[in-house]
Amino acid sequence: MPELPEVEVVRRGLERWVSGRVVDEVRVLHPRAVRRHLAGGEDFGARLRGHRIGLAQRRGKYLWLPLADSAQSVLAHLGMSGQLLVQPHDAPDEKHLRIRVRFADEQGTELRFVDQRTFGGLSLHDNTPDGLPDVIAHIARDPLDTAFDDDAFHLALRRRRTTIKRALLDQSLISGVGNIYADEALWRARLHYERPTAGFTRPRTAELLGHVRDVMNAALAVGGTSFDSLYVNVNGESGYFERSLDAYGREEMPCRRCGTAIRRRPWMNRSSYFCPRCQRPPRVAS
Repeated sequence: MPELPEVEVVRRGLERWVSGRVVDEVRVLHPRAVRRHLAGGEDFGARLRGHRIGLAQRRGKYLWLPLADSAQSVLAHLGMSGQLLVQPHDAPDEKHLRIRVRFADEQGTELRFVDQRTFGGLSLHDNTPDGLPDVIAHIARDPLDTAFDDDAFHLALRRRRTTIKRALLDQSLISGVGNIYADEALWRARLHYERPTAGFTRPRTAELLGHVRDVMNAALAVGGTSFDSLYVNVNGESGYFERSLDAYGREEMPCRRCGTAIRRRPWMNRSSYFCPRCQRPPRVAS
């Protein structure tokens, strides 16, 4: 799944190439791509036609295009393999092209939603008073949001009485952090993924948040992380942060800090990568 840096790269591309343009035509080429719009593809296209796209927005891993002259937004669910591409009108159709959006101008480019696995899609939603699509109103702010409240996060973290990686992936507590960047931030903070949150001090929480932000900003600087061809930004370019990962995907490779072999453990239908020396597991009460 794309994480915050990948989605932010896409958002920036949409802001540059799509925001401010007026929708002229929408063609839904696969019904699953608009399955969250219960009225179907024709209705989805009709409701967008003639509207101007506002500034692309993001909260955590959720991305949306507000309709500037309406109280609604188009929410993009990228799923496992969804891509938003800006292509010339005459560019060959991608094999898994699902939705095409053309605009009422002379720029000669269109927005395409491409999705190999069809887990993603686009949907239209009413906005909350804060400007969020109503279906994601429960999603917490992300650590790169200037309005993110570090103190409130610390207090909520201690109240949850869970373990730290579970907390980092809880989108109602902090959004945008997925499996890859959680492992990277925990490695930098020298924290085991099963460390209980109840014992976190304010300095420890502040240090961890600093590492989360550093990891995300480093990924943003190079366009996010890409492990296959299924994640690309709006111009079809893959991210390259995978080359700088310290923990994730490095099983049996030496820890860059101490030289101990990185280990991988099954965790909630995923994997956790960690250094057994730098990130010692919590003591079990006897």
